[in-house]
Amino acid sequence: VTICRANTKYIEREQQNKSYSCSDRTVRDCRAGKGAHVPFEVHIISKMEHAIEITDFDAPELDVYARLTEGQLLNRFEPEKGMFVAETPYVILRALDGGYEPVSILVERGVNRKGAMDVIERCQVPIYVSELEVLTQLTGFKLTRGMLCAMRRPRPRTLEEVLQNQNTLPSEAVARIQWGFRRVVVLEKVMNPTNIGAIFRSAAALGMDAVLLTPGCSDPLYRRCARVSMGTVFQIPWTLLGENWMEELSSRGYKTTAMALTDESYPIDAPELREIDKLAIIMGSEGDGLRDETVAACDYTVKIPMFHDVDSLNVAAASAVVFWELRPR
Repeated sequence: VTICRANTKYIEREQQNKSYSCSDRTVRDCRAGKGAHVPFEVHIISKMEHAIEITDFDAPELDVYARLTEGQLLNRFEPEKGMFVAETPYVILRALDGGYEPVSILVERGVNRKGAMDVIERCQVPIYVSELEVLTQLTGFKLTRGMLCAMRRPRPRTLEEVLQNQNTLPSEAVARIQWGFRRVVVLEKVMNPTNIGAIFRSAAALGMDAVLLTPGCSDPLYRRCARVSMGTVFQIPWTLLGENWMEELSSRGYKTTAMALTDESYPIDAPELREIDKLAIIMGSEGDGLRDETVAACDYTVKIPMFHDVDSLNVAAASAVVFWELRPR
């Protein structure tokens, strides 16, 4: 074991009872307090009581990352045991900031990504380290930027809890709470994980206060959803709705707006839409859009004016336009 002192922190490295030594330059830099010159691989296994070398793709420690499906991780029959996997250091850090509990970390040996060391420093959990040759057997590993983190699923929030802000929010969102949740997004059976992730990112960036999902939507904590959202699924409040969600929103003072092409649709820039105090923006699936019953039950039907005989946009692209135009003023 070699121990260096850099910026008052002890850094250890060990692998299968072998000893390693730092270069003369590294030792000099450590003594001088220049932690930036310490090789990342020395840093990343600094918590040796947690570091575990993985050399076999079939190792049971990799089951949660390599062999359990999203459905198995969700664990519908025992939700208190549910888990999910976050990918990339940036997304993992946002999950940690949101109060999500880590279970273990899987990291590529020698990875040198911004934020990876911050993840290691903040997590008192087992750290599995493996060579790239082993990890590339994981589907999509190249998109993870060298790091994954298994996390526990929190208890599902109720609609009441979300709308009353009974959850931890990042500081940038706290300022909006004194005004209440004026803009919420309802997604009806949007099943594509990439679209869900992109919608969350636009919702967080463009002033929406919460995202509500009907049965049949893709899970926001699926790997691709969280990654595409750039971690905003851990920032903006969200929950799953029950069957009578339209009545629940109306009873809380929300006017409902269906995004649909009908003869009665308002253009999205109609002045009266901006004046609505509490608005629920309802968007449908990529293929069929909103159900007829949903459109009929809404207070307003709204469309985005288009050109060149184009009659629709991808739901994720449309969401960015809608959220910006109907943001709270």
